[in-house]
Amino acid sequence: YPMLGLGPGRENGMAEIAYVSRVTVTRRHGPQRAARLPGLDHDVTFGVHSEVAEHYGVGPEDYPSDATTLDYVVAAAAG
Repeated sequence: YPMLGLGPGRENGMAEIAYVSRVTVTRRHGPQRAARLPGLDHDVTFGVHSEVAEHYGVGPEDYPSDATTLDYVVAAAAG
């Protein structure tokens, strides 16, 4: 049944899981987050900047400017 995607390891049309990304995200303070990603020996930080900070009422003196989680999602989708 090749048109149904059936074959070895593909019962019910589902492929076997090839990879599970194990990511941990920790809230630090306010909009700041730290993520532990596979393959890295350091945390990736998320925060807010520019229009996003303004939207959430965060001033430049409140937290350091950092890329948002949305920035990472867009970069991942574009990559």
